[in-house]
Amino acid sequence: MISFNYETDFQLEQESTISAWISEVILKENFKVGDINYIFCTDVYLHQMNVEFLNHDTLTDVISFDYSVGKIIQGDIFISIDRVVDNAKDFEVSFLEELHRVMAHGVLHYCGYKDKNELDAATMRQKENQYLDLL
Repeated sequence: MISFNYETDFQLEQESTISAWISEVILKENFKVGDINYIFCTDVYLHQMNVEFLNHDTLTDVISFDYSVGKIIQGDIFISIDRVVDNAKDFEVSFLEELHRVMAHGVLHYCGYKDKNELDAATMRQKENQYLDLL
């Protein structure tokens, strides 16, 4: 089950459509949908988590905690709405496109995709684009 939680004033529209889309991404990657929680928050909230849990004193747009077991995708995906707004401006895309990209990005990490080097980042970006086209 995919759920959406809010630690900010932001409210995701069309939750059921987005949930079905994320489920499709997972199924197309040959995994099964478990319990996935999206938590939308502020920069301050996510920065504190980044420091506390990952020992990174930086702002970030997404942090994923993976609780997957075998082929069942489960986890918590925290997304800073503040970062998404800023990144959308920087990348000259709409807020929703950037939000959807970050949402797919978190799930793709659970499916085994990495982004720490250039080759992996390029593969991740290609997958994000592929699945954005489904939405």
